[in-house]
Amino acid sequence: MLTLLGALTLATLVAPLLIRQLGRNAFLFLALIPFGGFLWICQLFATNTFAGGGALEVHYPWMPSAHLDITLRLDALSGLFSLIILGIGALILLYCRGYFDSNPRRLATFGMHMVGFSLAMFGLVVSDNLLLMYVFWEITSVLSFLLVGYYGERASSRRAAGQALMITTLGGLAMLVGIILLGRQTGVWELSAIPLIPELETVPRLAVAFVLILAGALSKSAIAPAHFWLPGAMAAPTPVSAYLHSAAMVKAGIYLVARLAPDVHVLSAWHLVVLPLGVFTMLMAGWMALRQRDLKLILAYGTVSQLGFIMSVIGIGSRTALLAGLALTFGHALFKAALFMVVGAIDHTTGTRDIREISGLGRKEPFIMALAIISAASMAGVPPLLGFVAKETALSTVMDEALLIGLPRELMLAGLVLGSVLTVAYSAHFLYGAFATKAAQEGPCAAAEGESGRVCESRAIAQMQPIRTRLWFPPLVLTTFTIVLGLFPSILGRLLDMHIDNLPAPADIPSPLALWHGFGLPLVLTGVILAGGALMFWQREVVAKAHFKTAAFGNADHAYDKVLAIFRLISLRLTASTQRGSLGINLAIIFAVVVLLPLSALISGARSTVRMQLWDTPMQAVAAAIIIVMAVAATRLNNRLSALIVVGVTGYALAVLFALQGAPDLALTQTLVETMVMVVFMLVLRKLPTETHWRPSASVDRMRAWLAVAVGFSVVVVALFAMNARSSAPISVFIPDLAKDISHGANAVNVLLVDQRAWDTFGEIMVLVIAATGVASLVFRSRSFTRRSRRPTLRSEGRRWLAADVTSERARSRSLMVDVATRLLFPTMVAVSFYFFFSGHNAPGGGFAGGLVAALAITLRYLAGGRAELEETLPVDPARMMGTGVLAAAAAVIWPMFLGRPPLTTRVWEWSIPVIGDVHIPSALLFDAGVYLIVVGVALHILHALGGKIDADEALRRQRARDRARSMKRARELRKQQEAAEAEQKAGAGKAEKPRASASKATEGGKIS
Repeated sequence: MLTLLGALTLATLVAPLLIRQLGRNAFLFLALIPFGGFLWICQLFATNTFAGGGALEVHYPWMPSAHLDITLRLDALSGLFSLIILGIGALILLYCRGYFDSNPRRLATFGMHMVGFSLAMFGLVVSDNLLLMYVFWEITSVLSFLLVGYYGERASSRRAAGQALMITTLGGLAMLVGIILLGRQTGVWELSAIPLIPELETVPRLAVAFVLILAGALSKSAIAPAHFWLPGAMAAPTPVSAYLHSAAMVKAGIYLVARLAPDVHVLSAWHLVVLPLGVFTMLMAGWMALRQRDLKLILAYGTVSQLGFIMSVIGIGSRTALLAGLALTFGHALFKAALFMVVGAIDHTTGTRDIREISGLGRKEPFIMALAIISAASMAGVPPLLGFVAKETALSTVMDEALLIGLPRELMLAGLVLGSVLTVAYSAHFLYGAFATKAAQEGPCAAAEGESGRVCESRAIAQMQPIRTRLWFPPLVLTTFTIVLGLFPSILGRLLDMHIDNLPAPADIPSPLALWHGFGLPLVLTGVILAGGALMFWQREVVAKAHFKTAAFGNADHAYDKVLAIFRLISLRLTASTQRGSLGINLAIIFAVVVLLPLSALISGARSTVRMQLWDTPMQAVAAAIIIVMAVAATRLNNRLSALIVVGVTGYALAVLFALQGAPDLALTQTLVETMVMVVFMLVLRKLPTETHWRPSASVDRMRAWLAVAVGFSVVVVALFAMNARSSAPISVFIPDLAKDISHGANAVNVLLVDQRAWDTFGEIMVLVIAATGVASLVFRSRSFTRRSRRPTLRSEGRRWLAADVTSERARSRSLMVDVATRLLFPTMVAVSFYFFFSGHNAPGGGFAGGLVAALAITLRYLAGGRAELEETLPVDPARMMGTGVLAAAAAVIWPMFLGRPPLTTRVWEWSIPVIGDVHIPSALLFDAGVYLIVVGVALHILHALGGKIDADEALRRQRARDRARSMKRARELRKQQEAAEAEQKAGAGKAEKPRASASKATEGGKIS
């Protein structure tokens, strides 16, 4: 079992690579894994492994306090559903090779999702732990979402994928609540332990738990009112429809009901939920299938109808009902997967699924038509096929069922008969629409229009290519099984009996599956069903007039849209009323909630006595007074830098309180963090105006003041009562001894961070990495922020104290005293950083404190010499440094598991070194090293983003401004030169004009004289 799970996992991981390298032929190799699993399950049945309640079990304890043990159990029922999951899964993967003509990039992820779905479904049916089953349950929903949304460029595919995810996940959440309620009420967290619950009817709220679990099962199996997501999911490629939505995913709810029904049917709420909804779904979906014109939608609504049929029969819970329901499940998986693959072949070769555009396909592809006729006949319950055997067994079961007495039995039998009549009608509707040669007026013809009634071949059929072997071979295999298991139902009956024989033995003993049970009422009902369905199809025009233009119960798809619209409107109005785009209003709402909720809980609940002590030492009062004064001053200052400084002083005073209370680690960390935060804020504030220009009104200030008083009062009061409500010894009393004994460290704080509570720390350092990456992304935007790494330098050439080039503009404006102080302090701070790192296991310090000191040293270099100095200090890519830190911390988490020990188990190596003395190195030092690297990398990332990058952008902006000024100056000079030249030309032209004017006057004078 573990080998099969591992093989499916490996196939899932390598599927993209195989498809990229081998193209569609990779599906042949991927199909071998589930096919091998199918053969292994068959071998288990052949060797009677499951006889007498036999099962394969695997149990790995993991977080038993949270009931998360990994418990797997493969018994007869799991094996039966595994045959469907693995067998049909292998054929679907084989079918994919012929269905896809090209190898787009998304086909690789499609193959991974398909194989991963086989893994998730197999994990679901072999999971005995209810919470583990729920994990696989939700994985199938996510993979269904990804597969339905394969054509992501289409709005219909995106909507169908989201709808399927929303409905199935909502049902899954209800199921999770039911699982938790069941576990809390009974202490049962395994499926195999449910039969051991004594007197289910007497346990309070147990019916509620199982109804909630049923909600998940019914929504997954598309039972009304959650039926509408399945027809919408037909937007997926046909292999997805043939596998997920007919043979595998929708069978998850059937499996869970089959697992629970034999024991839980004693609850009155069980039958009240399962049986009416199942019969109603069968009738409603069967009627809707007759209205469809798309071949996949006909099959989709038929699938919903058949799922309602199976759910209502299995939900009865008796041995005979389980036998009939499981036979129906196998029959449905075989004929419906085959029919979907036939539709896929038609769509693939003709380019359409609309029955109004298909005519004459049966004459052109008689073999495909034969496969479809056999599978559709099995769906309709025509002898001697498996569908007939299963349906007749179901009818006889309901007729003689001891758990259904009187009117409920008669109503259910009538519903199943009427639903079966509809099944025959839409089966004929499907075959006629797909393969019949229709009259000319019924569809577009390739030939010229003729007189009414002339038959024709549609254009889509006339232009189609022959259907290839790779498209008809998988449905041929399924159709063959439909025939063989119909003629010899005892083969399937022996498999089903291995599960049925393990159920509680009431008075009803199931009759074996058989093709012929003799003449009786079930056979008469079968004849009525076939005749009634044939009559409905013959008079399909009359039946069509009975269809409402609008659905009688409303359109569930439209109702879904309206519900989403209502919730969207509520969320928009709620957001508009609470998140107004004003930071002040947002904070006021948050603080108001902080005041009201804790105080309301405190007032309405039980309260303990409060013991207060003003201070332990007067120095605490001094520090508290400093905090109060600085906090009040921060509210009155308008200068941003001054306000930042006084707020920082409150942090340093808080560090003093930590130190006075005997927490040097906290004091050290608080001091370093406060310093680093002030530096980061200063880097941000330098891009903002010095003064705050907005001045609130007096009334707003008054409201803020009262809110601040209320927050301070509520926090103090709640904290006082919380500290005085302790009724047992605090765990902190035992932490020092645990740190010494388990983790071999004297510094309990550091041991908690890197060993005993290292999972928390690991999550927190990941948050740091994400935050630093986010800051860099905001600053760099679409530009890359990777950096070239090289060896750092600290050289002193000539009169240079720091490494940055003195010819730069920033270097020329530097202070010599700052340079000297930085040159002296930097190596000292680095040495202190290493000291904190190595001594943190037994003294104040650790990787976080050491990393902060190193980050402050690098920050000092940046403040002294700018971004050029930062480049010289540590020219390493911060992303690679953080990645190395994450890998180091992850290695510290994982490597003990290879030694057969729990994750994060600390090991200590001790040596006695001459002169130095005894030295012990804990393995937790590797985790601390990861923290150290991440803290330094985060600081580098922030300095490069908020410091170096902003400096570079500012320098570029100034350079552009200077270039623009030079260009404008040069343009002005050129314009002046041009104007001067034009003036000279005009002046020269004026001088030349004067002699000509004098000559003309002289001529005029001569003429006059």
